[in-house]
Amino acid sequence: MAQRARGRRVLVRGAVVVTVGLLVVVGLVVAFSRSLVFVPDRSSPPPVSDALPGAQEVAFRTSDGLTLAAWYLPAPTGCTATVLVAPGNGGHRGSRAPLAAALGEAGFGVLLLEYRGYGGNPGAASETGLLRDARAARAYLVGSGVPATAIVYLGESLGAAVAAGLAAEHPPAALVLRSPFTTLADAARAAYRVPVGPLLRDRFDVVAAVRRTTVPVAVVLGDRDATVPPRLSRAVADAARESPRSVAEVVVPGADHNDAALTSGRDLVDAVVDVAIVGGAEPCP
Repeated sequence: MAQRARGRRVLVRGAVVVTVGLLVVVGLVVAFSRSLVFVPDRSSPPPVSDALPGAQEVAFRTSDGLTLAAWYLPAPTGCTATVLVAPGNGGHRGSRAPLAAALGEAGFGVLLLEYRGYGGNPGAASETGLLRDARAARAYLVGSGVPATAIVYLGESLGAAVAAGLAAEHPPAALVLRSPFTTLADAARAAYRVPVGPLLRDRFDVVAAVRRTTVPVAVVLGDRDATVPPRLSRAVADAARESPRSVAEVVVPGADHNDAALTSGRDLVDAVVDVAIVGGAEPCP
């Protein structure tokens, strides 16, 4: 009897140790999940005049009191069509200069949004915070004389969730989603091969946001994307097709997630032009 009692105590202690260990691991994952999701380059980018000739550094204030720097390339004289770029989870605005230059050459104005915590901006990134930043960027454009009906939202990867969320609140002329995932949990499972979704502090549900929009949509994906599986991007396009609207699905052959052909190449720019025209925000010729 005494031996059985001691055995039970050992088992109980072992179960307690295992349970505590699991709780510690779960707590660490939850605590550091955002460091896995957001990978900002916190350094200040180069001077805008060097990186993006014709553009200017601007600033706007978010609803929670942060002042964010961004780069703004105005539309050509006599035109208003402007692309609001919601970046992905890494780098800073300097790395998006080739995209802005390509869109500018296509006849658009461009606002390169810089999130909180990125590119020398104050604050720390979160799902709620990034949407606040996007709202402030849109308000800056409208306040600068760009009609809301002339704005196209372009979201890259994680930024697709930001752009889609903004579109659900403030419909643009059109919405372009480059390498979008369905939800952050799905993207994390594809990347880490484990179901970590319940432990994530942010959801970034692109499908749910897209279903709340009715504007024309273009989904651009690389068929060799090793970061966001093409099937997730195609599922976003399928969700967009649930509403009666124009939906374009553009596949960039052989392109991985951060290849120039996908981040600033001709297929992406042409997709922006085409969907903008459908939405009534035709760029300058």
